[in-house]
Amino acid sequence: MQLTVLLSLLFLLSTTTTFTYGHNITKILGQHPSLSTFNHYLTLTHLAGEINQRTTITVCAVDNAAMSEMLSKNPSITTIKNILSLHVLLDYFGAKKLHQIRDGSALSATMFQATGSAPGSAGFVNITDVKGGKVAFGPKDNGGNLDVFYVKSVEEVPYNISVIQISKLFPSDVAAAPTPAPSAMNLTDIMSAHGCKVFADTLIANPDASKTYQDNIDGGLTVFCPLDDPFKAFLPKFKNLTASGKESFLEFYGVPIYQSLAMLKSNNGIMNTLATNGDKKFDFTVQNDAEDVTLKTRSTTAKIVGTLIDEQPLAIYSIDKVLLPKELFKAAPTPAPAPAPEEVADAPKSSKHKKPSADAAPSDSPADSPVGDAADQAADNNASVRLDGGRLVAIVLSLCLGLLLL
Repeated sequence: MQLTVLLSLLFLLSTTTTFTYGHNITKILGQHPSLSTFNHYLTLTHLAGEINQRTTITVCAVDNAAMSEMLSKNPSITTIKNILSLHVLLDYFGAKKLHQIRDGSALSATMFQATGSAPGSAGFVNITDVKGGKVAFGPKDNGGNLDVFYVKSVEEVPYNISVIQISKLFPSDVAAAPTPAPSAMNLTDIMSAHGCKVFADTLIANPDASKTYQDNIDGGLTVFCPLDDPFKAFLPKFKNLTASGKESFLEFYGVPIYQSLAMLKSNNGIMNTLATNGDKKFDFTVQNDAEDVTLKTRSTTAKIVGTLIDEQPLAIYSIDKVLLPKELFKAAPTPAPAPAPEEVADAPKSSKHKKPSADAAPSDSPADSPVGDAADQAADNNASVRLDGGRLVAIVLSLCLGLLLL
């Protein structure tokens, strides 16, 4: 009987426990001094963090000499990021797979393609198993030239990550194209071109808030702009705010640091904004569920639904709702329980509500659900609880041993 219980528990454990394996590209490349410059710029451009968040991926690294040739042209950090992101394939290619490519050739998407910065098919790389046991690579926008070759495997974790060394950087005019200095980027043009025109126009109409955004680009800036439909519906409430309230509200959507999507997915918690000033917190909480990233205040939960631009030091994301800061908008009150039928008949008619003063904070703002600070904290704690596979094994085995000793 005891043996049966033990076997049953072990079977249940084997079918319900999932072990996950992460990787650290910086640590992998750190064991190879000849690849140190490539490794350094993966960190500097924040690509390392994005690589670590992905699975089924191949990093095509080059040695220090190849990196020096590129750096001698003095490219901007954004251009370097574009070039290196072209060398991160969104598929697994270990040494064995490279020499056994079906039909001798394969086309792989890259992280450069995934950013949306690569027009057309410029972010794809052709991989071909050529004669003599060689494997050649070439960007799709390179006129069909395959003049980059596989050198060796650096490290492989099958079907999770493969790090290989190639002979030189992929030649791509699109990836290597000069990019404007961050401060020269027009934030509102980027927003307007990607579904956030109403928010952009509102920001343009407020010079102080616009200047705050522009002044923070070079040092790092992340913007969350509501899509046109929800923000257009919100405009009547925005117009009722005081002048200082309008400025703080607009600045509330900017964060004075650069945050890639991968960084947002891995760094849950409270985030200060451009409007944060002493006791006026004007902050929100970042949470994620699988691939979804949400922003929460006391009365609203908005989800990131698109990436407008992600080029260090600037990232702009679109969100599906208007996020309401608790400093300006009260949470919707919890509905009172419905009275019993006999109480309804005797209840007096409700009187009309008094109209709030012009300076009073609007209390009829739209909200998904009223969420207080305590509830937010509880949600954060619940979201962060994970049961480690190894610890689960130890617990179950301890229970089994106890049963056997009975």
